[in-house]
Amino acid sequence: MQYILSVTEVNRYIKEVIAGDMILSNIWIKGEISNYKNHYSGHMYFTLKDEKSLIKCVMFKGQTYGLKFNPDNGMKVIARGYISVFERDGQYQLYVEEMQPDGIGNLYLAFEQLKKKLEFEGLFDNRFKKELPYLPQSIGVVTSSTGSVIKDIINVASRRFPNVNIKLYPVAVQGIQAASAISRAIRRLNELNCVDVIIVARGGGSLEEIWPFNEEIVARSIFNSRIPVVSAVGHETDFTISDFVSDLRAPTPSAAAEIIVPEKRLLKQKIADLRMRMQNALLKNINFNKVHLLRITGSMVFKQPYNRLNQEKIRLDNLERKLVSTVLNQKDKSKMRMLFLIDKLNSLSPLNVLARGYSMVKIKNNNVLLKSVKDVDSGDRLEISVSDGRVEAIVDNISRGDNKGGNNERRE
Repeated sequence: MQYILSVTEVNRYIKEVIAGDMILSNIWIKGEISNYKNHYSGHMYFTLKDEKSLIKCVMFKGQTYGLKFNPDNGMKVIARGYISVFERDGQYQLYVEEMQPDGIGNLYLAFEQLKKKLEFEGLFDNRFKKELPYLPQSIGVVTSSTGSVIKDIINVASRRFPNVNIKLYPVAVQGIQAASAISRAIRRLNELNCVDVIIVARGGGSLEEIWPFNEEIVARSIFNSRIPVVSAVGHETDFTISDFVSDLRAPTPSAAAEIIVPEKRLLKQKIADLRMRMQNALLKNINFNKVHLLRITGSMVFKQPYNRLNQEKIRLDNLERKLVSTVLNQKDKSKMRMLFLIDKLNSLSPLNVLARGYSMVKIKNNNVLLKSVKDVDSGDRLEISVSDGRVEAIVDNISRGDNKGGNNERRE
């Protein structure tokens, strides 16, 4: 009877057969990415396909660190790895160890992707650009200590302003460790706060050689720097990510020194011109004020200083006389009106009526003025006021009548 294998044994056997194949152990495959998934664990799962077929792929987290671009659906790539069988599913797939774009430079694509990402985050925005100091006392230079870059910067800066202080922070400007070294140098200069401006520089080279200045870690260190940063990488036609994120891009390291360091001779000439302008302005102002003083001293105020005072005295006397006259007139008017009111008051006074022979009678019991016979009864006590005194009386009898000569009715 023929030997019978389990499913697991078959899959394991196929896996061993494939693993023993030299071609499938280290193979390059090109195709288009589809069904791309970036797992939370960091592993990437996707499919490579062409017009007629496809193959499943996986790229573990440890291999993704070397990628210079972000894979995406529809992207054509070239992947290197080995083919093996996933025993559980009986499925063979490509275990990717290296991957790069197909048809476009790996570094160039990574450059464009990082540029788009940082631009979207606002790291290139002009509102974050810091103003360079007009005359820095100390300049920090982040570059190689052995290259010609630092020599060019020192020569240009010293020629323009011999007193300038240049502090070199030596770093590697190419290679795997260069980006972290450049980033660390920028952070350290900010911590020490010993310079007024920082130049990040290196000479020209290929895209691979100047690539550290396209790394995200360098870009973020430049953006987070409190000290203004000038990027001077490569030649005039070379552009790096650090150029876009820095506060100012210089086409060359020598140009950076020219931009940052003003020429001492021109500054001295400008100071001399300003001093001459200040002296001329001061003399002009003195002469103007001198003429103005002469005009003032020749005026009437200085020739007859008491004239204005005397005029004001006369004016004050006139105002005083006018005031006294107004007050007296008002007093006379008030006095006449008061006499008029007194006469009017006297004419209405009951005392004047009494003086003409009339009298005023009050009922003494309730001190009510007697106006009618109805108000009293026989025996009431009366108080009669005349012009020269009072008379008290008792009502003996009461007669009713109109006091016009008619008949009167008597009431005992």
